[in-house]
Amino acid sequence: MKADTLLTGGWVVTMDPERRVIENGAVAVADGKIIAVGAAGEIDVEAARVIDTTGHIVFPGLIDVHAHAGHGLVKSIGMHGGDRWEEICGEVYTKASPPEFWYAEARLAALERLRFGVTTGVSLLGGGDTIMRTDDPAHASAHCRGVVEVGTRSVVAVGPTRAPHPLIYADWPNGVRREYPVSFERQMQTCQQIASEWHDTHDGCVQIAMLYPVLRDEHERDMSPEDYAIACEQAQIVRAYAREKGLIFTQDGHWRGSIRRADKLGLLGADSLLSHCIDLHEDEIGLVAKTGTKIAHNPSANASIAGRCPAIELMAAEVCVALGSDATAPDRSGDMFRHMQQAMHYHRRHFRDASVLPIGRVLEMCTIGGARALGLEDHLGSLEVGKTGDIVTLDLRRPHLFPPNMPLHSLVCFANGNDVTNVMVSGELVLDQGKSTRVTEAEILDDAAREATTMIDRIAAQVDLALPADFWGS
Repeated sequence: MKADTLLTGGWVVTMDPERRVIENGAVAVADGKIIAVGAAGEIDVEAARVIDTTGHIVFPGLIDVHAHAGHGLVKSIGMHGGDRWEEICGEVYTKASPPEFWYAEARLAALERLRFGVTTGVSLLGGGDTIMRTDDPAHASAHCRGVVEVGTRSVVAVGPTRAPHPLIYADWPNGVRREYPVSFERQMQTCQQIASEWHDTHDGCVQIAMLYPVLRDEHERDMSPEDYAIACEQAQIVRAYAREKGLIFTQDGHWRGSIRRADKLGLLGADSLLSHCIDLHEDEIGLVAKTGTKIAHNPSANASIAGRCPAIELMAAEVCVALGSDATAPDRSGDMFRHMQQAMHYHRRHFRDASVLPIGRVLEMCTIGGARALGLEDHLGSLEVGKTGDIVTLDLRRPHLFPPNMPLHSLVCFANGNDVTNVMVSGELVLDQGKSTRVTEAEILDDAAREATTMIDRIAAQVDLALPADFWGS
């Protein structure tokens, strides 16, 4: 049997149905697919390239089911000013982010994910729970091009803003700001064009999902009856389009009764992925379980401070709960090791029980569980024959990961993204000993710095870069 690449000698964490962990294991890849998994001495292959993984742990590419495109260039600006950070996001994503911004941010975020062993990530094309850059397809296309260049996978969520419309957007022809109104119909046309051009392209590395902002109690209370009715109708239009085209439907920011509203509107289902989901009522857990709806749990997010996602109770009801970073801002990175560790402590503190959310279960949440949440479990999330060759190696010979026993405990409880050494996506080695094989890191960083500076100038937010008065405490 011939292979393109053979990884051999390390601890292989398969995440297969038996959850096999093979000491001195091997994984062989040919034509982008895994063709053999087993003990190193039992795999008989002739490989064009052999990667010695002795002293490493080998596992499936990590999956981040909720993050935001654009955030990588906004990060901590204004984060100490109450709602100021959200206000900045709204201004940037509608009026200060030309396609060059989205291209630079996409490459930066994809490189961060790559360096951290995250091979697949959901990226909402905007921030807050409603501001999407869907006035023109050029912005999403720029994001997709950037991700493809780096070599990771992106599930790009696009959709309209919440009613009422129109919303004022702006572009910058020749460096001059030009404002214009954008309707729901224009945003839908943009999303449809994006889906037509980009969904399931580049060997499946780009997928498109549809999004409509969550409708909660405050929206019905604060909107006019006419506007609220329009918002409900728009949500159903977006949901119907996702079903028609076989796209994931996602929403950002469910809590305290909003799932009841989503159910009444027919938004739930096995192809729905709902994020945050804090302080759910007991009947809402039942609705999620009954409909097969998937949950993106973000334990490091601000929403998880405002309330608690009942991830443990949801999983007890056999709901698929996967892990998201909500990265990269205002105070969190795309390092899924950080979020695994946060998830364990988050729920153990709630129950005051250190046995809650076992180590292996939290690893499932960003491997096979993440793949299941995205409808990709037949292709990603585990190291099995026939699956796509998305594979990560992590160096266990680090002081914080020693002594060299119980490697899975070390992987989940002590590792961080900077311990990742090699990453393969579809069998291609896109990170080799911590270095990208496709792009030049310095160029991506320089481009990101340049676009961030331009963006700051456009929104006149320099004041938000200073240390706030309460930085050291009151």
